[in-house]
Order: sequence, then structure tokens, then C-alpha cells
Amino acid sequence: MKFDLKGSFTFSDNILSIKEEMGKFISDFNENLLKGDAEKRAEIESFKIEKKSLFFNIVSHGSFRPHNALLQIKNSISKELGKKHHIGVREIKIDSYEIEFDLEKKPLKEVDIPFAEVKLEGKKATMALTNVDEEFLRRNYIDRMINRVKEKVDNQYYEGKGEYWKSIWESEEKEPVWSKDPTEEMVKLDWLKQGPTKGKWFYRPQAAAILKTMEEIAIKEVLQPLGFQEIIESQIVPFDIWLKTGHLEGMPSEFYYVVEPATRDVEKWEKFVDLTKITKEVDFNELQKNLSVPTAGICYAQCPMIYWSFKGKTISEESLPIFVYDKTAVSGRYESGGRHGIERVDEFHRIEPVYIGTREQLLSLREKLIERYKHVFNDIFDIEWRMAWVTPWYMQQAGKIGATGEQDCGTIDFEAYMPYRGDRKKSEWLEFQNLSILGDKYVKSFNIKSQKSELWSGCSGIGLERWTTAFLAQKGLDPDEWPAGFKRYLKELPKGIEFL
Repeated sequence: MKFDLKGSFTFSDNILSIKEEMGKFISDFNENLLKGDAEKRAEIESFKIEKKSLFFNIVSHGSFRPHNALLQIKNSISKELGKKHHIGVREIKIDSYEIEFDLEKKPLKEVDIPFAEVKLEGKKATMALTNVDEEFLRRNYIDRMINRVKEKVDNQYYEGKGEYWKSIWESEEKEPVWSKDPTEEMVKLDWLKQGPTKGKWFYRPQAAAILKTMEEIAIKEVLQPLGFQEIIESQIVPFDIWLKTGHLEGMPSEFYYVVEPATRDVEKWEKFVDLTKITKEVDFNELQKNLSVPTAGICYAQCPMIYWSFKGKTISEESLPIFVYDKTAVSGRYESGGRHGIERVDEFHRIEPVYIGTREQLLSLREKLIERYKHVFNDIFDIEWRMAWVTPWYMQQAGKIGATGEQDCGTIDFEAYMPYRGDRKKSEWLEFQNLSILGDKYVKSFNIKSQKSELWSGCSGIGLERWTTAFLAQKGLDPDEWPAGFKRYLKELPKGIEFL
């Protein structure tokens, strides 16, 4: 790795008179830079003084960054020469900053990032920064830019690849009572109505009763027996929370963004109201004048807000493990062209259990959760389903899968056979439940600690639409065909509404 920075300081007064002192200062500074660990060395290779300006070239082949040296030089000059000669650095100017570093893989195509031009040659990358100022250096964007280039090159080898998938358990095959798409059939029966905007649904009494039954089963058969407690959270998530969880950089194209009115001043809204009353249409250009820039989004998953609620807290050992869940926040995800039925939608209802505790506590909980889910899917739903590890590629690269195939961190997907999609061996099964242990990723992001223990966390989102689809796809819409375990919770469907 090589860093080559060329820049200059502009001083408050002419420095030609202290040229010798400045030269000695730089010589001493260089000597300190070259001392110690060779891996961290940097050097001011050349310098030149012209009236009020000091021009320099700082080079590093190690981990000590020239931009950090630059800021140190500025501070030291102010301390050692400023008081004596009544001068100070008024401006820092970066003429060029070029960084060379090695890549693990040869890029398959060019890479672009903000603030720099990137050239790739074999396994070597050269990054030439543009429009760099002092604030840019202080924010330490450089290392993040290097990491982003490496990340983009690594991603080129995984684009289009699915997650790691390994089957770990399968139920016995079950004979479905039909092979129809439950969403289509519920629409025909007027149990469902597609919403007024894309990817949303209106649930009439029959469909709503089934969804609420799924909620009741999840709480009474899975969460309450394991000691989970209910919390209630906001459905609007500020960007700073998604920045900490990584959602904002991971899936910004999937959020529904929230905007606030820029003002409540009636006079500012008067023209919009006039246009609306007269045209009976929405004038979006006029509307936008009175809207703020988005600073938040609609709930994507409930867990980020739950982690935020523990931000900066130290949890007593007696309170561990923490088991909580939210069932009130409705999730919004922009699915674009991938929508289908009630199982792949832009707006859905789910219960999000979150657990925080020691590694041992969470691994124990995972086994108990699996047993509770097995009880529901086998004894109450009586469906055909399976479990699989689905650790994403980035977790594989990070060594999250052990040599024996065992995993501490990672995700288990629960998948159900969907008869209407065709043969069980060839068709795509529906992922209708998951269970994740995420290590210390989020507890560190939100600075959540305990008195003594090292904390881990995880979550296990229960999608009510997914549970409903998995069940109805195999068991149909006729309650007489439903298993006895399910009918204990929903004895009969509401009569519903008759339309003429």
C-alpha cells in the first residue's frame, strides 16, 4: 500500500524569514515519523517555501496515513512556531492525493466511487482523490473509500449468486388438499381486495380472522412459553438508526421514505388547497414546495428500533437474557416487480421477537425456538416444510461457518412446499419463517453492554401473511379440511359481507 499526498499550507504571514526554523521543524518531524514500527512509517519527502506558503509531499508505504500526518504537522506548527512568530495556518490545500493498494481478486469490471477516480490494473488499484479539504481529511473517509473499492470488487464475484443454502431438516411429505393459489381464490371469494396502492391488501373479515389467528398462535404457542414480553414501538425509523444497523447502505432502494410538512402555516398551504379544491387533483409540484427532505422511513423490520431502545444501556446480569417482541409496527418494503399474492407485498404484518443475552443463552434459545416452531408447523398446521442454513456469502467470507458445518451465527430459514407452484422437487418453496443469531454486530453498534457478560443478539421475524399462505396453500380455504390443532384456535370463519 502506498500513499502519496501533495499539498500546501497557507500561513497568516510571510514565512521566508523563518525558513531555517521551518526546515529544522520538518527534519525533526520526519525523524519522529520514521521512528518505531516500520509498518507505520511515513515521510515528508520534499518541501518548498514561497512567501506565505509551505508546499510539501508526504509519502507512506505503511499504515500511517499522510492525511493524519498532515493534520499533526499543522497542529505542531501552531504549537511550536505559532506563538513565537505569531503565525498560523490559515488554509490547507490538497493538490493531489494518490493511493495504491492491492486487491485479493482481479476485478471483473471497472469500479466507481464518490470523491475519487479509480484505476484498476490486475490486482492493483489506484485511487486519485479529488476536491479534498481539511474537513474531508478529519472525517477519515479515506479508509472507508479503500474498503468500498475492495468490497465492490469482491461483490463482482458474488453478483447473481444465491445465499449459502444447506438443508438441515425436512418433515415427511404431506398430501395437500388442493393445488390452487390461495390469494387468487380468496380474491374470487371477496375475502381479499387488492389495495388502492401497489403491493397492499385489504383483508375482509374472513381473511382478517385467519391472519389474527396466526398472530394468536405465534404468541401463545411460541413466544409466551419462552418468556417473551411485548413492547410497542414507533413505525417511523430515523436514518441514524438505519445507519447503525447498516440498512441504509444495504437496501436504500427498498424503503418507503417519510417526509414531514415543511410548515403548518396555513398561508403557505393556501395555493395548494386552492388548486385541490378547483381541479380536484393533486398538484405535486405545489405540494413539494411545502414538504421537507426525508429524514426517516417506514418500518422495514422492527428490530432496529428495538436495538435503539437499548442504546448506551448497561443491562444487569439478573435481567439477562432479554426476550421482547413487537406486533404493532406494520412493515413497508418496496418490492418493485417481485410482488405476488399476499406473501410478497410492499406492506405486511409481522411479529418481531428480539433476544439479547450471552452466546450460551442465545444458542439455548435457538434450540427452544426451533422446538416451538416445529410444534406449531407439525402439530397445529400439519404442513410439509423444511429448515436450511441460509448464511449469506459475506458471512461465509467472514468465517461464520465452522469446519464441521456447525454455526453459531447465521440464519435458519423455514420453507414450506407450495403445491400450486408444481412438483415439490422442482418448484420453489416459500420461506415463511426465519431464525437468526447475529453475534455482537448490533449490540456493539448501539453500545449495549452488560455488567459482566459479552452480549450477542438475534431476531426471528414471524410474518403473518407468510404463515397464512404456507398454511392455506396446503390446507385450502374450507375449514372442514383444516387440521384439528388449527381449528382449536379458529372454530369457524366469520360470515363476512355479502355484495349485490
